[in-house]
Amino acid sequence: MHPRPWRRSSGNRPFWILPAIIISQFTGTSLWFASNAVMGDLQQAWGIGSAALGYMTASVQFGFIFGTFLFAFFAVSDRYSPRIIFSLCSVLGALANLGICLGADGLPSLMMLRFITGFFLAGVYPVGMKIAAGWYEKGLGRALGFLVGALVVGTAFPHLLKSIGRSVAWESVIVAISIISSAGGLLMFWLVPDGPYLFKGAQFSGRAFFAIFRSKNLRAAAFGYFGHMWELYTLWAFVPLYLGKYLAKNTVTADVSFWAFCVIAAGLLGCVGGGLMSKKMGSAKVAFIQLAASGGCCLVSVFMYQAALTVFLCFLIFWGIVVAGDSPQFSALTARTAPQESVGSALTIVNCIGFSITIISIHLVNYLADFVSANYILLFLLPGPLFGLINLWPLLEETR
Repeated sequence: MHPRPWRRSSGNRPFWILPAIIISQFTGTSLWFASNAVMGDLQQAWGIGSAALGYMTASVQFGFIFGTFLFAFFAVSDRYSPRIIFSLCSVLGALANLGICLGADGLPSLMMLRFITGFFLAGVYPVGMKIAAGWYEKGLGRALGFLVGALVVGTAFPHLLKSIGRSVAWESVIVAISIISSAGGLLMFWLVPDGPYLFKGAQFSGRAFFAIFRSKNLRAAAFGYFGHMWELYTLWAFVPLYLGKYLAKNTVTADVSFWAFCVIAAGLLGCVGGGLMSKKMGSAKVAFIQLAASGGCCLVSVFMYQAALTVFLCFLIFWGIVVAGDSPQFSALTARTAPQESVGSALTIVNCIGFSITIISIHLVNYLADFVSANYILLFLLPGPLFGLINLWPLLEETR
């Protein structure tokens, strides 16, 4: 009798590669909303106002934009092993996050540390995609669906950690997330060598910016993504506030941190389910349906403040599913419609513009929150899905 093999593989790929990448992506991206989960504690400890939520979230986004562009311009993940870049950025991002406990004492220092964290996240999320592409010549779309799902759950994870440790000091939550992120980076370094399909990308080209506007199909995919991004991160950032306002108005109780986790993490179902549906329906149709559904949620949110708690929570979870589920499809559409010689540059530029749009959206809603009734505040996310749907329509028509 032959001994049972200690590993299975697909071709030359060990069976643990995708799980290890997914876990590392999940732990690394848990840094994204780490401080959001303890925002209430920080406001009490440092005496910072409610506007700090928007400033803090936008700082992470701006750091990510700057990091993504810089990494692409200098071709960092082409010159050096992507797994080493991923591991270093996970650990360095964790140290910047840890600085909230060790060195921050108010909003300016908090914003600087969140900017640095966002910068190192540019070496986690996009580089994780490249690592996966190095191992998956076939089935990459499925793998990326799981990776974006890991990003979604990782983003939500700090809220779950805060919910579990409600009586635990906020410093403990920050320390735990930093340890988890560092562990994920080390896991990637130890278990995921550079893949056999890893290739050296072309040099970054600013000319790809103009290709976005010249190519009808690429413009449709990119503008659809921009509309999606106007809504996505702003909803994620303000879910705890929206929940808290509802509970206060209706004098009911629920664990805000736990339900914020559930709403954001529900996007995993949209990412994985949308990836499976795209095989039969195509990415454009799946993205259009999910973007239309999330736009409808923006409208319905006005009336949800009068709904029963169960209905309200189910509505938010559904919104969480569809608001994130089109992300992998927009990435696939952008890569598919970009000129072959500048796919990497086009993706970088589209992502940078998309995340820049989130800063505007976050600041707008953050400003309006002081003047507009809570049940109307998320209605201001509606222009994003409408803009995206109008621009995505030609691509939808072409794929019929």
